This record gives sequence, structure tokens and C-alpha cells, in this order.
Amino acid sequence: MFLWPLVTTPPQGTAHNADSPFIFVLILPLVIAVVLADISRGRIDVKAIAILGLLSGIGAVLRPIGAGTAGLETVFFLLILGGRVFGPGFGFVLGSTTLFASALLTAGVGPWLPFQMLAASWVGLGAGLLPRCRDRVEIALLSIYGVIAAYAYGFLMNMWFWPYAIGTFVGDGGDSGLQFVPGDAVASNLHRFFLFTLATSTLGWDTGRAITNVVAIVVVGSAVLATLRRTRRRAVFDATVEFVGPVTPRPGG
Repeated sequence: MFLWPLVTTPPQGTAHNADSPFIFVLILPLVIAVVLADISRGRIDVKAIAILGLLSGIGAVLRPIGAGTAGLETVFFLLILGGRVFGPGFGFVLGSTTLFASALLTAGVGPWLPFQMLAASWVGLGAGLLPRCRDRVEIALLSIYGVIAAYAYGFLMNMWFWPYAIGTFVGDGGDSGLQFVPGDAVASNLHRFFLFTLATSTLGWDTGRAITNVVAIVVVGSAVLATLRRTRRRAVFDATVEFVGPVTPRPGG
């Protein structure tokens, strides 16, 4: 989805307007397949599905608060903590459903949406795959992962539009500067892309996102983790019903 322009020349003037609807159609059954696979293996149950809907709604409300200003995005720490508690499959689905719900809430539906959904899904997935630990070590691990995830998300979303940013970052000496060159070697284009990312988003948006993740995880991470784990243990939606017939008195009793 993200890297195919590196190996084939993308059509001029189309960006992702042509392939985005097809990618969105492919993501939906992928998300459903992950849910069904985890249900069949006992990793996701009815309680987790209910919590998935709740966290997706909370994330959809949190995202407009930061609005991405200077990279202050307040939704990613929730994806990390949710994936940490409920596992990689849950985290993957949470990333897609949260970004989709927030797009509907903020009228942010566009050709970028399926790419945002998949990139956010990988954030939740990675959090669920982190090694087990608790207390301060866990908060430190999640903070480090929050930094890595922030830059990785920015890297992927830059790759989403960079091959189509024609004519914007051309060097003065007639070279390609920071611009994507169709048909050039993959290594050369990746080199220009890394320079482009450093010059445009790493020192601003991505760093702001990383700082937001770390601050949120350090400040409220322990409380949110404890709440999610308590909810996972105690929330019961499948009460057992026991039918008792009429009591027959014992003889002489």
C-alpha cells in the first residue's frame, strides 16, 4: 500500500484517489477476519468486543482535542495501552476502528483514511507484541515504544503522499533535491525520502506526537492500564442462568 511507488512509476496527477477506495474495501474484511480469528482462539470474547467499541468511541472523541496541531495527537497513547492489555489482535482492530470513527466524527473521510487506519492498526498491534513486564518497567517500555510508533506512523503517512508531491522540493542546482524521481533506484528514492522526512515532519509533527505519547503514558498510563485490566477481569456479560424446579418436600420433613 505504501511502498509500491518505489518499484513502479505512479500515474501522474492521480495520487491515491484511484486506489484508495479499493484499499478501504480490502481493509474492512481484514479487520473482520482478525476479530473472528481471535474469537475462535479465545483471545477476544464478548467482553472485549464491548470494550473495543467503548475505546473506539473514546479515541474518536480524543483525537479532535489535539487536532494534530504541532503533532499533539492525543489518540495514539490509547491505542498503545489498549493493545498492551488486550493483545495484538485487539490492538490492530482498535487502530482501524478508532481512526474510522474519528474520521466520521470530524468529517475527515478522504483518500488518506485507509492508510491512516492501517498505520494506526500497526501501532496497536506492536503494543500487543511487546514483552511482558509490570510497574515502572512497563511504563518505561511503553514510553519508548510510543516514541518509535510516533516516528513510524509519520514515516508511513509521509510515504503516502511524498511520491505525488511533484515539483515542491527540487534543488536549486537542477538535481532532484528532496523530490521523488519516478523510475529511479529504490535506494536513491529512499535516501531522498529520509531527507524529506527530516526536513518536513521529524523535527515538528513527529516529535510532537512522540512527546505527547510519552507524557500521556507517564502521567495516566498506570491508571489507564489498571482500569483496563480491572475491566477485563470483572466485566461479565454472560450471566449463567440456572433453572430450579418446584421443591418437593421430603417425607416427614
